[in-house]
Formats: sequence, C-alpha cells, structure tokens
Amino acid sequence: MHEPIVFIVDDDAAVRNSLMLMLEQAGMRVRSFEHANAFLSAYHPDFFGCIIIDVKMPGIDGLRLQEELTWRKIELPVIFLTGHGDIPMSVRAIRGGAVDFLTKPVIREKLLVCVHAAFAEAKKNISDFARNKEMVSCLMKLTDREREVMTLAVQGHSNKQIACCLGISHRTVEIHKSKIMQKTGASNLLDLARIARECDLNE
Repeated sequence: MHEPIVFIVDDDAAVRNSLMLMLEQAGMRVRSFEHANAFLSAYHPDFFGCIIIDVKMPGIDGLRLQEELTWRKIELPVIFLTGHGDIPMSVRAIRGGAVDFLTKPVIREKLLVCVHAAFAEAKKNISDFARNKEMVSCLMKLTDREREVMTLAVQGHSNKQIACCLGISHRTVEIHKSKIMQKTGASNLLDLARIARECDLNE
C-alpha cells in the first residue's frame, strides 16, 4: 500500500496554501485543486488517502462533490472545511459519510487528528475491498448447483428441505455442503452466511 495523500479542493488559494503548509510540515503528502472539476479530471483509481473539501465553491459545491464521489464510487474519506457551516449542512455532510465538518480558521491539531482518522478509514476501506474481492473469487469457484445449495443453506433450510427443493438426495446435499465449505474457507454455517451477505449473494 503506497503512502496516503491529502487532496485539497478549495477555491481560495490562501486557504489551500495554508492547509498545504500545515500538512506538509506534519510530513504528509498533499495535492491541491482550485475547484471540483479540476479534482475529478485529475482523479485516478490509484488515488489513496483522504480529501478536504470546501463547502462553498463556484460550480460544483462541496456537498455536490461529495455526492459525485459517492456516485462514482470514489472511496476517499471526506473532511469538510468551511467558513459558512451550519447545523443542517453539517448533518447532511456527516450522513453522507464525511469524517468531520470543520470551520475556518481550522486549528492545526484538530485538522491533523481528522486527517489521521481519515487515513485510518481509507486503509480499512482498502482492506475491506481486498477481503471482499477474495471472497467473491472463492464464490466464483462454486458450481451452479453448489451456489443453489449455499443460497438455500444460508436462508436456514435443512438438508432435507434443500434435497426436496432441488430434487437431489440428502447425501448429495451433504457432499455439496462439504465442497462449499472447502472452496469458501468457511468454518461453519454462520461464517458461510456472512460471506454470502458481504458478497450480496442473497440480493
């Protein structure tokens, strides 16, 4: 995992420079953009870290940028920074998944605490994505019949019910279950249900 970067999106050059100075003095890598479109144009899937967004910007404002990040599945933890914040705005931002909502002028220590929290969240997102990808890969190894048995099993059906539903023998169900456990690495039915849920097998 490469070193995280703090991405700053703020139309005020003085604010961008001030934030960059504070963060770089703390040993962090920083990239800044003067508006939302500049960031979106420069975005690459390899971007890793967090993003500090000013709420009041011309064109695409901060909250709309947050919505755009969600729509594009850009999983960079968001920290909002504004001189015009209010309670409804902050509630909307936090509900949208923002790490924090800070007002200008920001206190250096508070900013650094937020950035470190955002970095921790970014690392967790990467870890969760890798784990999910691994689980999906395991499910891809299942045959169509094994997927049918797994779906019914995690829904709470007994071996007898599964056998009746699929028109196969009780023994065949047991064999399929054994292969499913082996291929997915699940230790028990609860573990198998968790894997199915996290991979949206029941959707």
